[in-house]
Amino acid sequence: MILQTARREIERLCKNKIYWFCMIVAPLISLLFFISLMYNGLPTKLPAGLVDLDNSSPSRNLARQLDAFAGTKITAHYPSFEEARKSMQRGEIYGIFLIPGHFAQDVVVEKQPKISFYTNNSYLIAGSLLFRDMKTVANLASGSVVLQMGRARGYTNAQIIASIQPILIDTHPIGNPWLNYSVYLNNVILLGILSLLIMCVTVYSIGSEIKGKTAGEWLKTGNNSILQSLIGKLLPQTIIFFIVGLMMFAVLYLFMEFPVNGSIWNMILALLFFIFASQSLGVFMIGCFPTLRLGLSFACIWGMISFSISGFSYPVDAMYPAVQLMSNLFPLRHYFLIYVDQALNSRALFYSWPHYMALLAFGLLPIIVLRSLKWSLQYKSYQP
Repeated sequence: MILQTARREIERLCKNKIYWFCMIVAPLISLLFFISLMYNGLPTKLPAGLVDLDNSSPSRNLARQLDAFAGTKITAHYPSFEEARKSMQRGEIYGIFLIPGHFAQDVVVEKQPKISFYTNNSYLIAGSLLFRDMKTVANLASGSVVLQMGRARGYTNAQIIASIQPILIDTHPIGNPWLNYSVYLNNVILLGILSLLIMCVTVYSIGSEIKGKTAGEWLKTGNNSILQSLIGKLLPQTIIFFIVGLMMFAVLYLFMEFPVNGSIWNMILALLFFIFASQSLGVFMIGCFPTLRLGLSFACIWGMISFSISGFSYPVDAMYPAVQLMSNLFPLRHYFLIYVDQALNSRALFYSWPHYMALLAFGLLPIIVLRSLKWSLQYKSYQP
């Protein structure tokens, strides 16, 4: 009976174009969009403005150093700070690098000239990256001045470097040593989009049976068993979503060569469990609200919230305790932790096993609504 129901579902999938769009076209479009958006890992050549009130050889050299950074591009020179500020308010530039007048002269006489830089942190990523580049250039300029003054006083380079940087910091970013935003974000965002689509398709495929008054026929092919009917309906969708997920993995891990420091089979297992958890949530949603409109609204809201509460955009540990507990109700949260442990940190599977079990535990949710869902399929009339 499960195979008969699955055959019926395949026929429905082939006849309705919305399934093909949500199950194949939309995930692949999202994949191409985000891969191309963050192809270089970090935004580059962010526009910045220069206000050089000194216009000396040292100040021009400082500006060239800033412009040499991959993330910064000095697109405009302004005669005054006011003009640069207005340009930043219009969104033409994301930052202002201000070199004061008499900069070179004050350096020679040790008057400590102040280099100022302003960034528009309304654009968080652009503002943060420009701030980093501008601060680095300012520190380099300060170190260069100290080096020249020390040499003039007869100090050795070793003595001068020790005073500039008394403590040498040796950093080793683990898992993502390139600090590549695409490696960190795309692996989670794309699966979050896939989860949202899975929940919506699951809700739609069941809700459309109620709306189209074909639920009785569906149950009949499943021997009037709601469990067999659900398995038969969702099995073809599971296979298609699993193949689409493997295509995403192929692009991310083979074509883009994103790191998989652990076993790829652990990530494939996580993908399968993740799809199962998302489908289980979809069944629970339509069981709670057996109306197509309300079920889809529930799925969209839950899927969108998962991007904010899963921990990859804002750390869960910094959230309120109640929100920290709530984050465990989203499959994307557990997939994200599995991804960090298995793909980036290459931890033993033992440490990620609770999150695999959590994804499987979502399969208990449909049990809560099976009886009420079957009643809705048999007796509920569709209300637009």
